[in-house]
Amino acid sequence: MNQPRHFSMLRGFHLADFLTLGNAACGVAGVFCAMAYASQGVLAYFYWGAALAPAAFAFDVLDGRVARSRHTQGPFGRELDSLADVISFGVMPAALGYAAGLNGAWDWAALLYFVCCGVSRLARYNVTAEALAQDDSGKVKYFEGTPIPTSVVLVAVLAFAAWQGRIGAQIYGGAWALGPATLHPLVLLYVLSGSLMISKTLRIPKL
Repeated sequence: MNQPRHFSMLRGFHLADFLTLGNAACGVAGVFCAMAYASQGVLAYFYWGAALAPAAFAFDVLDGRVARSRHTQGPFGRELDSLADVISFGVMPAALGYAAGLNGAWDWAALLYFVCCGVSRLARYNVTAEALAQDDSGKVKYFEGTPIPTSVVLVAVLAFAAWQGRIGAQIYGGAWALGPATLHPLVLLYVLSGSLMISKTLRIPKL
């Protein structure tokens, strides 16, 4: 008797893949926390959301190391990792930024730009990873542009701002009225982060 397909799929997962799913779960939970804070105003939700970013980063580091040590890296793991990273280091930081008060129309555009840069950067990495790997270890020697997990720095800035009571109406930098819409200058950090991710001239050694 054949078992259901989903059980067959799970049997094909490696340990590294489950760690990657831990990364994705942290990202989704962080988005939930951002929504809970936005709707209820309970600061603890925001702190929990921010804390899930480094947790996702830890899972992201571990899954790569486990995959290489067990020689289980491959296209499936790479695609799974990218999807998890989009959630944890693209969508979640943007959701936390919005919940923190970066919710003007120009802020929307900046946050969308940031997420799209992250998606594009991961897609470029996936199609060039094999070419950039220079030996049998399968490990890429350097990154073109900053890796998307560097967005944990943005989350750290937001967490510090929350601790200082500088989110919402008191957010760092205040708000600027530009034409028919509002821009919070703090969102420009997201624009900078996204631009660095898609840079082709910036090369960062991978440790």
